[in-house]
Amino acid sequence: MEIETVPDLHRPVVIAAFEGWNDAAESATSLVDHLMEVWDAHVVAAIDPDEYYDFQVNRPVVGIDENGFRKLTWPSTHVAVASPPGLDRDVILIRGIEPNMRWRQFTAELLAVIDELGGELLVTLGALLSDSPHSRPIPVSGSSTEPELMDQLTLEHSTYEGPTGIVGVLQDACVKVDLPAVSFWAAVPHYVAQPPCPKATLALLGKLEDLLEMPIPLGDLPDDAIAWERGVDELAEEDEDIADYVRSLEESRDTVDLPEASGEAIAREFERYLKRRGREG
Repeated sequence: MEIETVPDLHRPVVIAAFEGWNDAAESATSLVDHLMEVWDAHVVAAIDPDEYYDFQVNRPVVGIDENGFRKLTWPSTHVAVASPPGLDRDVILIRGIEPNMRWRQFTAELLAVIDELGGELLVTLGALLSDSPHSRPIPVSGSSTEPELMDQLTLEHSTYEGPTGIVGVLQDACVKVDLPAVSFWAAVPHYVAQPPCPKATLALLGKLEDLLEMPIPLGDLPDDAIAWERGVDELAEEDEDIADYVRSLEESRDTVDLPEASGEAIAREFERYLKRRGREG
């Protein structure tokens, strides 16, 4: 991977998401797309797709460019850099597709780029399907290779055992090269798995704000999340069985979350609100 010449980055944090198994309803990659737009990110490198992708699985796409000419776009993974206003460090954004082959080589190539750009922390974003009700806050779980970050973000050690995706492989590789890593996963309601899911994207954004300790421009995400929830409400109302199922999920969720409804969870949301109001003021 060849990297464009860029000025030295200041303590860059890396934020990465990949289409595929790790990205239910495209919630994670949608957040990286959002960050690239609101932070005016500049793409500096792209992985050679011939090494890692099966083009019968991830096909190239034909489109029309801004000049009206046909343009062929190959599946790949891109690396961009940004300097968000108000953040005392730069950001490296990685937005790609889970590879079909040579995962270890793919991971080594990404880590080499991160090292060359001076990345100090890797944040991977993911989303999975779950039995969460769409009408309640989207749960976001997290893990980290660093005990200090686990405490700072009130994360619990993951007890998951089973198949993993490129996000899990990348985080494991970070341990071996002593690169601190954090992973956030949004739980997307399985009965509305089709993309997009702006409510899950917004939930991941909130966790990222907690980590970076700064507000991130929301754009249309809040309005899109409200419209998405209303749309699912309408679909559920048209089918009595689905409506009953959603009500049972809501009851289960409320029972579990009731002890957390006051106290730390509310305080955290209020603190985030105050930071955003102060930034906008």
